[in-house]
Amino acid sequence: MATSRGSDTARQITVAVSAVLAIIGSFIGSGAAGGEAVQNASNGALAADATLIAPGGPAFSIWSVIYLGLVAYAVWQFFPAQRGAERHRALGYWVAASLLLNAAWILSIQADLLWLSVPIIAVLLFVLVRAFMIARANPPSGIVDTVITDGTIGLYLGWVTIATAANITAVLVAAGFDGFGIAPEVWSVIVIAVAGLVGVLLAIRFGGRIAPTLSLCWGLAWVAVARLTDAPESVATAVAAIVAVAAIVIVTIAARVVAEKRSA
Repeated sequence: MATSRGSDTARQITVAVSAVLAIIGSFIGSGAAGGEAVQNASNGALAADATLIAPGGPAFSIWSVIYLGLVAYAVWQFFPAQRGAERHRALGYWVAASLLLNAAWILSIQADLLWLSVPIIAVLLFVLVRAFMIARANPPSGIVDTVITDGTIGLYLGWVTIATAANITAVLVAAGFDGFGIAPEVWSVIVIAVAGLVGVLLAIRFGGRIAPTLSLCWGLAWVAVARLTDAPESVATAVAAIVAVAAIVIVTIAARVVAEKRSA
């Protein structure tokens, strides 16, 4: 019993410290600590007008919601009823890993190690998929747990999905990749299609959960807005993003209906 309490305490503290480090990382990444903001670091490789896949600037406001949810989770897991809950025992270190990877990603950009950001965000995406699978496999204790835990991880997962696509594209463009002679718009449509397919698969795999769909579609929608209103302009990319949003939403609704019928 004492060992379990000690393990729970270690996990809770790890999550809390990781959350603090992630917040510090976001503070640094905003440029408030004196360095460059993420979108301006690494010669602007991640700026809203750097590539055809880059979401418009306002899209990144979703980080405020995600960080708020992560801090809420760090606090929530300390509540007595959650302390020894199996879902938090299974989730805690995965959430902590995601927070540390997030901070590492920001630092890699700040240090102009753009190439390093790709494996970091790829691992982050894997960690979030795994965390969401664990959350789905371990039922929440109630609506509050659902919103704080499942909602936050789901939003985080959906956003990092589109962020991974944008990150890889930015690194390739910065490295001078010529697309094997294929037009940039063709590549952008392909990348958007892949992101859309991932969104569809997430909707099917997780029974139409709304949170990943919301954040992924938010990111894709801002890709469309950016390509229609900002350089580099690309109607083809914007249309592909809009179609991807529609497909993800339709499949999410259908998957949710099927899941509800099965549980009835």
